[in-house]
Amino acid sequence: MGTAAAAAAAVMATAGLPMGGTGADADGAGGRDSSEQIVVTEQATDQILVLDSDRDSWQNTKIAWSWRPTAQDGLGDLVDNWGAPDEAKLRHRGGQAYLLTTDSWGLAAVVPYPQKGPAYWAADVERKNNPHSIELLPDGNVAVVASHGNWLRLYTASQGQRSTTYVEFPLADGHGVYWDADTGLLWALGGHDLVALRVGGTPAAPTLTETKRVALPTLHGHDLQPVARDRDRFWITTGSQVYQYSKSRNAFLQDYVDRDRINVTGVKSVGDEATSGQILTSVVQVKNLCTWCTDTPTLTFRRDQLTLHGSQIYKARWWVDPTLR
Repeated sequence: MGTAAAAAAAVMATAGLPMGGTGADADGAGGRDSSEQIVVTEQATDQILVLDSDRDSWQNTKIAWSWRPTAQDGLGDLVDNWGAPDEAKLRHRGGQAYLLTTDSWGLAAVVPYPQKGPAYWAADVERKNNPHSIELLPDGNVAVVASHGNWLRLYTASQGQRSTTYVEFPLADGHGVYWDADTGLLWALGGHDLVALRVGGTPAAPTLTETKRVALPTLHGHDLQPVARDRDRFWITTGSQVYQYSKSRNAFLQDYVDRDRINVTGVKSVGDEATSGQILTSVVQVKNLCTWCTDTPTLTFRRDQLTLHGSQIYKARWWVDPTLR
């Protein structure tokens, strides 16, 4: 964490954030409020935070759950690989919920929720590689993508909590990864391409085979998430645009609702919530101390901005497991 970030963190309150926050005064038409929670990667205090999605929870800093690696959770040797969390997802395996997280300083981990420890799997994938996203596969293995490492790795997490055995696939500027049960493929987003990989072999010795590669319409692919209300589509963000990719049409589309508000430069994360239809985005905030962060995720339909003053939020996601659809 840099000097500016450290200064911001120094004034944080108990949960790592000050009291306060603002939002729009009235809900907009087109969608309902969601009862689901939101997870954020908060880089001023280097934590994963879960909050309710109502305005009061953000205004009054009501943190429902938080996480960072600790010795108490058995990750003392990996604490130094945590300092800029950049991914948070909810997944389930064997009836247990898990936080999937990566940090630019090198940590990749699958952590039981809400228990926090011990980790299902954790590894130092090295700070020089800048890990950016993570996915849990049905066989228990874990995929990680890294933007500076220019790879996707499939780690044999099924073989042990600290397994560092992996198979690697080259992926320039790797930023996103998602296991799609409908196609039975592992999809990954790089700076220039969206690729689909078939996982073969065994859990102990997996293989990766490219089955599809589609060039992005614009450069610097960033976020890859399923569209909750349309199983045929993925959300795709680049440095300048927000798309929905249709698997059946093999096309990048921009026919989604509220395109004029969502399709802006610097969208770091985007996702819709199935029941309410609310679309949640995290967009770079010009005056934030962290030049790739915001303190204010946006709920599009509600015309609402949820602010945690002093925070440095990189990604904001619905705390929902899309694989349970």
